[in-house]
Amino acid sequence: MATIPPLPSRQDVLRMARNTTDITGQLLETAGNITRIALNTFDPRDGSGAEALRVLRETTAELAEASASPQAQEAFYRIVDTLTRLGTSGAPLAVHPVSEPAQALLTALGDSLLPVLDALEPAVEEFANALGDLLEATSPLVPATAGVAAGALLAVTPVLRAAADVLRDSSPELRRIADALTAALAPLMPLQVALAERAAATGAGVVRATLPPLADLTEAAAATTKAAGPVLVTGEELFVSALEQVQPLLLAAATRAGRLARAVATRVSAAVSPAAESGIVVAVPTT
Repeated sequence: MATIPPLPSRQDVLRMARNTTDITGQLLETAGNITRIALNTFDPRDGSGAEALRVLRETTAELAEASASPQAQEAFYRIVDTLTRLGTSGAPLAVHPVSEPAQALLTALGDSLLPVLDALEPAVEEFANALGDLLEATSPLVPATAGVAAGALLAVTPVLRAAADVLRDSSPELRRIADALTAALAPLMPLQVALAERAAATGAGVVRATLPPLADLTEAAAATTKAAGPVLVTGEELFVSALEQVQPLLLAAATRAGRLARAVATRVSAAVSPAAESGIVVAVPTT
């Protein structure tokens, strides 16, 4: 089980303060460089500043001329009207009685999830570190996986295009199927709603009846597990010890299998390469 991490030591605090100071210095140096670039850009002593101001002035004039057109004014009016309608129709939702259960649900979820997140933080951090190590260890396989995925996508693309063409040509039949399904399922929807309500009521009764026995069973299982804890720990130790003893044999078997596979690959390459070279010699024209 993951333990709660200890408080940072004095060396850790000093290191974090030093890193913070270095980062602050780098940010200030970057800001100074940006200021220097801006001053050099708009400096009137050389031609760059005047040219930049001239281009900016022309761009502003063109934007003002474009926004003054009737089409732009109509577009702006439509945007403002749409935003006004959205605000007018959405504002009553904040004070509507329906929003009160939603706010209560969000508050309850927040109050319930905070202790869970606090308890899971060490385990999640440890899992994230282990996952990062695993991804770093399997990084050589990423190019091969990407190549296989690309090949699979290229192989599936013609099938998808053919299916799209068939469905596009069969749109009247698809529309008839959709209409038939709608006509067949529409009368069943009220019955399904009534059955769902009855099932929900029955399920609630079953849950209420089974929770007390389930609580008793859980307490008995917890007591049994607590009593059998030493036996389980002993079994785990025996299993780990057996794995440690078998590990050299597995490594030796894997090494022998690798050597055998390498020898077979070498012999196959040596047997195939003469035929390939002879084919290449025949294909080359003589001049």
